[in-house]
Amino acid sequence: MAVVVLGVLLCISCWVSLYFALCSLNGSRSYEWNCRLVTLAHGILAVCITGYIGYVDGPWPFTYPEGPVMLAHHTMSILGILLTLWLGESGIESCAVLFGSEITNPLLQARWFLKQTGRYGTRLGDVVDVLFVLLFVLMRVFVGGTMLYCELISPRPRFFIKCGGVAMYALSWVFMVDIVRFARRKSRSWHRPKADQLETVAANGHEGKKE
Repeated sequence: MAVVVLGVLLCISCWVSLYFALCSLNGSRSYEWNCRLVTLAHGILAVCITGYIGYVDGPWPFTYPEGPVMLAHHTMSILGILLTLWLGESGIESCAVLFGSEITNPLLQARWFLKQTGRYGTRLGDVVDVLFVLLFVLMRVFVGGTMLYCELISPRPRFFIKCGGVAMYALSWVFMVDIVRFARRKSRSWHRPKADQLETVAANGHEGKKE
């Protein structure tokens, strides 16, 4: 347990040091800008590490939902990760969940940076939004649902670990409601310029007939 605490403190020190280093080297930007850079690096690193652990190094999380204690990562999963570390099992599920949860994080950070630089309304902003929605639905709903099914039918994970998986999946559906609303608003914003253009053409044509 002492090694785990030492590792957590070391990780916190590294991220805090990176933040202050960015503030020093990138002083022309705001504190939030540098914080977002740390968050972006954190999200990419989490995706790479948990993706490697869960889907390359193994064991494969869909067929063998149990493994050694893995990486403590996202604040929303602190209780689950601490439980995993305390029990010394179900680490592979935690890594797979973190991978699916964090894979959209770099896109969220990219969206924020595009807004701050005035480029969110461009085609690149649309691409980021579309990729975010697609990845969220794919990883949180379909891949997450498949893994939850494997978790529930497996006799290895403990009952409260399975309850945690159900709770995380239910939370994904709560987020999904917001994603659907966002996608509808985005779709309307794409169609609005076309409708305005058609109205302008129709108005010009009507004025031309009057003349």
